[in-house]
Amino acid sequence: MKRITLEICVDDPAGIAAAVNGGADRIELCTALSVGGLTPSAGLMQIAAHCPLPVMAMIRPRAGNFVWSATELSAQLTEIAAVRDAGLSGVVIGASQPDGSLDEQMLRTLVQAAEGLDITLHRAIDLTPDVDAAMRLCREIGIKRILSSGGANNALAGADRLSRMAGHGVTVMPGGGISAENIADLASHLNLTEVHASCSSPLPPPENEKVSDFGFQPKDARSTDANRVAALRSALDQLGARTSG
Repeated sequence: MKRITLEICVDDPAGIAAAVNGGADRIELCTALSVGGLTPSAGLMQIAAHCPLPVMAMIRPRAGNFVWSATELSAQLTEIAAVRDAGLSGVVIGASQPDGSLDEQMLRTLVQAAEGLDITLHRAIDLTPDVDAAMRLCREIGIKRILSSGGANNALAGADRLSRMAGHGVTVMPGGGISAENIADLASHLNLTEVHASCSSPLPPPENEKVSDFGFQPKDARSTDANRVAALRSALDQLGARTSG
């Protein structure tokens, strides 16, 4: 049976456990998934290092765009070193020019710093005005996996661009709104080898209302749901069995 790799993005210890228990193959480790994920803390990295799955750590020092200052680049180099020291599998990186095109110089610097680690380019590529040029650059500098929604709000809407990206000899991992309910539709457009999902569900309101009132927990807070992970894993296995058959 063809096994389609399932990567689950998480931002806390409970999320790590839910991804493992639900049958994920790999973890993307972040904080602040509500803004697309930021660099995890040293403590969270240490917790993740003891889980049985490969762990990719997001390297992103702030929310917003991916146009980094020299100081922010320096911070990311320090964060990559922390990932290496924690014994994690790899890093998730990205850097853009103001027009959304990939920043070749900064990416080369980040890739060099991450030598020996697994590397994913994150959804900075969804901002690029020339996706073919971006894919050629990734291949040239040694980035072998790209996370993308195909430049759309979700992967299903971006399926045509994702299919085009897959023709460049680099692994394209669809992400954005993927669930057990829509993965078969996505598979009808793409030859899936890896997928990325949050598999989250809304958190219940905090018992102490002040936690929410003071902004300590957002009103729309979500958490990784092991049942949703398991459902997506099952749906992927069914697709894999169908492909193998």
